[in-house]
Amino acid sequence: MSAAESRRVLVTGAASGLGAALADAFEARGDRVLRTDLRGAELRLDITSDDDWAAALAHVEETWGGLDVLVNNAGVAGGGRLDVAQHDEWQWIFDINLFGMVRGLRTFVPLLKRQGSGQVVNVASLAGLVHPAGMGSYNAVKAAVVALTETAGHELAAHGISAHAVCPGFFRTNLMDSLRGADAALGQVMSSLVEDSPVSAQDVAAAVLAGLDAGDELILPDESARAALHLKRADRASYDAVMRAQAANLERIAEAVDE
Repeated sequence: MSAAESRRVLVTGAASGLGAALADAFEARGDRVLRTDLRGAELRLDITSDDDWAAALAHVEETWGGLDVLVNNAGVAGGGRLDVAQHDEWQWIFDINLFGMVRGLRTFVPLLKRQGSGQVVNVASLAGLVHPAGMGSYNAVKAAVVALTETAGHELAAHGISAHAVCPGFFRTNLMDSLRGADAALGQVMSSLVEDSPVSAQDVAAAVLAGLDAGDELILPDESARAALHLKRADRASYDAVMRAQAANLERIAEAVDE
């Protein structure tokens, strides 16, 4: 699909943060956007609810008769060191960040197949490719999103459908408002990285649209994300040294927090 064509786009988690920035960016290029979220959006969509997904499909079919881009953006923040994070924290983040996305695919893939066209955009994270200490559940769930997206790309290509994984590094957003977990030290580190990032949600959204127009199946929107992945692939020893220094720093912060 060329950049000049108008698309019908559904964005989850579109009331704020990256979802809102993505919706704005699509609309700015002339696309029609259905903004969905738990509240504050055109259509309520709890991505963990099969009924809400069914209602979103019905709305799309009745309003547009089809869909060109499904943007699975909604998600939450979490993490914690292996001996600190609780099992229910792992369950919570997987239920939302992975199975919410699976529900979206199960709902809309049949429609996209009937059309013989479409794009699926799954917002993962650099954490799906590069795995810092203290972020076990977040790393694991985002790696699962990357794997799911690649699988979808292979499975759906014959039907004219492409799948794209978006893997930004830390950028300024309200994602940390959703942070849950027992590891206070990890929360402190993550919040600082988000707040101090020079990258905005609007920067990421612009890179996503450019990546879609270019047909990129893996979209790394910011230079820091591209540099981190390059280090891992090009010099694994140096990458491991950086990650283990980060792990040691997290332990030092935890000791200070616990005092």
